[in-house]
Amino acid sequence: MTTGVPHLTTALKGPLLQLEEHLLIHQTHVETWLREQWLHTPAPFYASVDLRNAGFKLAPVDTNLFPAGFNNINPAFMPLCIQAAQAAVEHQCPRARRVLIVAENHTRNLFYMESLETLRDIFEKAGLEARIGSLRDDIVKKTIIELPSGRTCELEPLQREGNRVGLGDFSPCLVLLNNDLSAGRPAILEGLEQQVTPPLSAGWSDRKKSDHFVHYKKVAEEFAEQIDIDPWLVSPLSLQCGEVNFMDRAGSECLAKNVEHMLTAIQKKYDQYGIDKQPFVVVKADSGTYGMGVMMVKSADEIANLNRRQRTKMASAKEGMTVENVLVQEGVYTFETIGKEQAVAEPVIYMIDRFVVGGFYRVHTGRGENENLNAPGMHFEPLAFAQSCITPDRQEMPDAEPNRFYAYGVIARLALLAAARELA
Repeated sequence: MTTGVPHLTTALKGPLLQLEEHLLIHQTHVETWLREQWLHTPAPFYASVDLRNAGFKLAPVDTNLFPAGFNNINPAFMPLCIQAAQAAVEHQCPRARRVLIVAENHTRNLFYMESLETLRDIFEKAGLEARIGSLRDDIVKKTIIELPSGRTCELEPLQREGNRVGLGDFSPCLVLLNNDLSAGRPAILEGLEQQVTPPLSAGWSDRKKSDHFVHYKKVAEEFAEQIDIDPWLVSPLSLQCGEVNFMDRAGSECLAKNVEHMLTAIQKKYDQYGIDKQPFVVVKADSGTYGMGVMMVKSADEIANLNRRQRTKMASAKEGMTVENVLVQEGVYTFETIGKEQAVAEPVIYMIDRFVVGGFYRVHTGRGENENLNAPGMHFEPLAFAQSCITPDRQEMPDAEPNRFYAYGVIARLALLAAARELA
């Protein structure tokens, strides 16, 4: 038995690709190495990782330390989620009996509320009393929200007394942030005596994607050395661009040069591996989520020729944050497709503590293999169990989908390890 990687079906069919097969062959070494890493640097409480599988490479393109979307995970994964939540709580706050989930305050999205309620339910089933606190100005008393699933989600106003936060008479041992702090660090959460996880420093008011990918590059290099592969096969090339003002075009020349440099570097790797595809680059806000402040470009000229609408779109991110720094990253194709329409898809992998607990496909019928799928019009397809088995089986079924998902779980955990080092 390995570390509880679910046995799943995936959208990508056909023989295992060379990289996936290599990971399976070195499975024992991979798991041993990862286990040693968690001893040095404990995993964050939870995370989700967006992956892109281009066939010739498999790499993370985003790591979210405040994951929503738990409602999109196949219900069959709940036992894994519950066990992993118990382990995570024991690592963070061993005597915890109550958990306070601090919700996002920018959204009224009912599907986000479904995720909150699913998360709360996981803690309840793990043996903890769990309630949901809100920083929203319009939540001044307990508010019951009817959900599309027929369930309800109860939001309560967060209250502070001394160095503790709670909900009326509910005083939690553990405060779990499900708010990525894009709008800044709320004073009500500063200096608490309770355990707050992830820490406030993990929010987008402090954190940069470029820092994360610096850590990821190092993790990928160490990992690649262990199993004798080119780290590029599991890592996107990345570089940070200095200050950019999309509205007045300040920094655009520097950004265009960085894009040109990145395209040249990608083409060099494509030539090395005989890849007959056009390189593309992702330019994205160095902080923030929800697919905002992201664009794909195939030439530096596209930066110089941005129209006003494109510049306005790139200039602001979630909760009205102004985009001042950007990450220039290698674009990774996705060759996953799903359904009769053969819609383009990318796997999103969920972890609680160091355990893979499931995931889903982000699907977009209107986007291509070299486009951002985290955009209006996307939908989610839960990854489904193939069998009631939690380990890959390279002897009997070398080409089976569960073996493919094992590769996803490995790369997602590399991103989790990078986040752990980042927080440490």
